[in-house]
Amino acid sequence: MNAPELFEKLGDSVTSVDILCIAGILLFGRWLLKTSFGRRALADSAPRRNNMPLYLPFIPLFIWFGLLGLMLSITGKLLPDLAEWQEVLFVNISLCASSIMTMVLIIVQVRFSFARRLKGFGLNVKKIHKDFFAALINLLTVWPIVMFALVVTIYVGKLIWGQDSQIQQHEELKSIALHSQISVRILIIVTAVVVAPVFEEVLFRGLFQTSFRSFTRRPWLSILMSSGLFATVHLDFTAVHWNIEHWPALFVLAMCMGYSYEKSGSLFRPIFIHSLFNTIAIISALNQ
Repeated sequence: MNAPELFEKLGDSVTSVDILCIAGILLFGRWLLKTSFGRRALADSAPRRNNMPLYLPFIPLFIWFGLLGLMLSITGKLLPDLAEWQEVLFVNISLCASSIMTMVLIIVQVRFSFARRLKGFGLNVKKIHKDFFAALINLLTVWPIVMFALVVTIYVGKLIWGQDSQIQQHEELKSIALHSQISVRILIIVTAVVVAPVFEEVLFRGLFQTSFRSFTRRPWLSILMSSGLFATVHLDFTAVHWNIEHWPALFVLAMCMGYSYEKSGSLFRPIFIHSLFNTIAIISALNQ
C-alpha cells in the first residue's frame, strides 16, 4: 500500500469524534503540564465572600423537589388520560416552572448572603463573551475523559450484568427523538439547553460549591463534594428514576464545571459548558 492510499484509508476510518478526542487529550495534557498535574491549578482562585450557613443551599434543593413533585402530582390527578407526548410536555413545563420559581428564591438568598451580591456570586454580564469561548475550550478538554468514563461504565456493566448490558439513554433524549410534535421538541430544547443548565449551575456550583468551600477552605475538595452531589441527585424526571450508570460521566463533567467556576469566579462559564454538552446530546439524539 502506497502513502496516498494509506492516508486515504486513515481518513475514512477517523471520525469527527476521534478528532475531538485527540484535540481534547492534547489540551488536557497541556493543562496537566502547566499546572503540575493540577496541584497549582487553583492556587490563585479567590474564595467568594459570603455569610451562608452550611445548610442554606439544601433549602432551595428541597423546595425545588417539593414544587416539582407537587406539580407532577396535580397534573397526574387533573389530567389522568394524557397521551404520551402530552405527559412529556407537562413534565417539562413542570421542570421549567419549578426551576424558575426556585431560582427566584436563590437570587433573593444571594442578595442577602454574598458580598457584591450577584457579581460576587459570579453573575457578571460583562464576562459573558469571554466565558463562552473559555467554556468551549474547557468542554473540549474534558470531552475525552467523559468518553472514557462512559467506556469504563459500559465495560464494568458488562462484567456485572452480562454482555447485553448497555447505558440507557436519558428519557428526555428518547422523547425528543420519539415525538415529532414541535411543542414537545421546543420545550425539551428550552429545558435542556437553557433552564436546566442555568438552574443547576446556580444551585450546585453557585450555592453548594461555594458553601462547601467556605466550610472546608479547600477548593478541590469543594469541587469533589458538589460534583458528587450533582451526579447522585441527577434524577431522570421523565421516567422518574435515577440513571446510576450515568453517574461517572456526570461526575467528570461536573468536576470540569466546578473547576471552571473556581478558576474564573464566573457562573456563566459552567452554565455554558453545561448548555453546550446538552446541545451536543440533543443533536446526537435527533440525528440517530
